[in-house]
Amino acid sequence: MKRNMLLLLVAGLLLSLPAVAQKRYKLADTVKLGGEGGWDYLTYEQGAHRLFITRGTHVMVIDTTTLKQLGDIPDLSGIHGVALVPAMNKGFVSNGGDDSVTVFDLKTLKVTDKVKVGGRPDAILYESFSKHVFTFNAKSQDSTVVDAASGKVFATIPLGGKPEFPASDGKGRVFVNIEDKGEIAVIDVKSNTATAHWQLTGCEEPSALALDVAHNRLFSGCGNKVMAVTDAVSGKVVATVPIGGGVDAGRFNPETQEVFMSCGDGTLPVIHEDSPDKYSVKQTVHTARGARTMALDSDTNALYLVTAQFGEKGPNDRRPPMVPGTFELLVVKPE
Repeated sequence: MKRNMLLLLVAGLLLSLPAVAQKRYKLADTVKLGGEGGWDYLTYEQGAHRLFITRGTHVMVIDTTTLKQLGDIPDLSGIHGVALVPAMNKGFVSNGGDDSVTVFDLKTLKVTDKVKVGGRPDAILYESFSKHVFTFNAKSQDSTVVDAASGKVFATIPLGGKPEFPASDGKGRVFVNIEDKGEIAVIDVKSNTATAHWQLTGCEEPSALALDVAHNRLFSGCGNKVMAVTDAVSGKVVATVPIGGGVDAGRFNPETQEVFMSCGDGTLPVIHEDSPDKYSVKQTVHTARGARTMALDSDTNALYLVTAQFGEKGPNDRRPPMVPGTFELLVVKPE
């Protein structure tokens, strides 16, 4: 009798889980997009079914319902990231090539303004609590704070190292990985100062970052093939989880309690948050070599990644050259 009751209890718990969380993931679509330029951050416009892909000198805009390109923002310079503010009908692009942010109209995709920021802006984030845009500048090792409504620069925040991926709790704090120091910097958006630097014990060269706001947990993708989990209150690392090599983006879906880390070695670990301090790798999806950046549609749990084919690396090349015309979009979905 006790055994039957236990079985019924387990079955009930499984049925109570979100439907998506019970499913495995698969590479559902591969679409050739072509076009010139490398790539960096991907940004999904939740509810609008649009994906923004930075390509060095332009931004490709993809309709995720058809997986076809519906627009392009040209004539940019060494771009890295896109931040979207639908309530203001604005988008912001970080231009690492000329130390600026391009402002564009979300509906028309037309450029409306350009703002000078710090040296070589990389990641960019809209922070809803302050209604400010933060750029994270690799060369000047600081963050430029821009008022989203006016385009005015409010402040420059020294970070003491090379910033990478940021995350916001929506309550007045911004977190950002400091890649060359192996730490997370904490920014108070009220004072526009870095109030803490937390050492990521066991994590080397953190790049990807995601945040579970409800449980105060930060997920850093690290260059030494682990994901470090940090308590966003105490700043202590509470767990590490093995992942693939070459990680560059991380996403968290609070509905399914799943963390995704896209790795350049062609793997996408699906990590479940069993509890705030316990994590398990439920699946590793095989994507494609170079698919290191990613965006998430949290409504459907569809993940979008991009990559291309590569040639042989020359003696003066920082990385292998992309084969022309091979740039492609990968879509990973629950089965």
